[in-house]
Amino acid sequence: MRHEAKYYRKKGNTVICELCPNMCRLLNGETGKCRTRTNRHGMLITEAYANPCALHIDPVEKKPLYHFLPGTSTLSLATAGCNLACRNCQNHDISQTSPLETQNLDLQPDDIVVMAIQKGCSSISYTYTDPVAYYEYMLDTAQKANEKGLKNIMVSAGYINPQPLDELLPFIDAANIDLKTFDDNVYHELSGVHLKPVLNTLLKLKEAGVWLEITNLLVPTYSDDVAMIEKMLDWLVENGFKSVPIHYNRFVPTYKLHYLHSTPIALLLQVAEMAVSKGMKYVYVGNIGPNHYSNTYCPVCQAVLLYRTGYSIRSKLNNYGKCDECNCELDGVWK
Repeated sequence: MRHEAKYYRKKGNTVICELCPNMCRLLNGETGKCRTRTNRHGMLITEAYANPCALHIDPVEKKPLYHFLPGTSTLSLATAGCNLACRNCQNHDISQTSPLETQNLDLQPDDIVVMAIQKGCSSISYTYTDPVAYYEYMLDTAQKANEKGLKNIMVSAGYINPQPLDELLPFIDAANIDLKTFDDNVYHELSGVHLKPVLNTLLKLKEAGVWLEITNLLVPTYSDDVAMIEKMLDWLVENGFKSVPIHYNRFVPTYKLHYLHSTPIALLLQVAEMAVSKGMKYVYVGNIGPNHYSNTYCPVCQAVLLYRTGYSIRSKLNNYGKCDECNCELDGVWK
């Protein structure tokens, strides 16, 4: 469904999209890198509104969010399109195409909220593709969900300009941000975008009090350099992210990087141990099956408080998110 986009300005015959740092300059009929926003005779139109191509009920742990309402369900949605061009995208069939080329549902924001409530979901997740590409749909849905007491989750690469992020933040309760690497040249080679705006997004989310978790996918020859990972950890610690859960995920060959090998498990565990040694309180390793870094430990007494097998959990937290052993309060949103 066509819908006027937010955050653009006109300059002669050109429309400049100001939603994300790509800052696409579009002549009449041209569409931005996200494949969703088009200059129609001087008006910027988004083709990604009320037409999700993916809609599922997921465990919130799948986002991944390990410290946000564990054990609850979230209604996950996406439209086609993305403002990144990741060479390793697992959802490239919908992210690297236009909403005009996918099979879509017809669901207004109100419809999504009603469905989430009827299905017993505690939250709505904007995920699968990057929700920045369907910003207006996410914003309107999040506002209506907030009015009905539902939580909103943004799963994103965080490549968004400050002003639209500021408008969105009052309605976002939790976010998982994909921090791809800590070298700008590698960032651009891997995903077609740059590092600095993502760091700015992380800082804004933390300042706004949004519950935040970070994912770092270790892609061989791109983002698996230990020195680079250490530099990322140093930045996180120095900027107040020690209590933010970090998920180190195993790369599996896909899309344009199908010729690479999977991330060695030994490297993932080495990086996780380094993160703990740097002071990160909650470190997880994903995509390798059950392991020591699947569970949540008390940062004080090291008691296991959340056991995970896949997306199933067994909790030893008390009702207030505190350790049963030492009464330490875990960082997170538990009810």
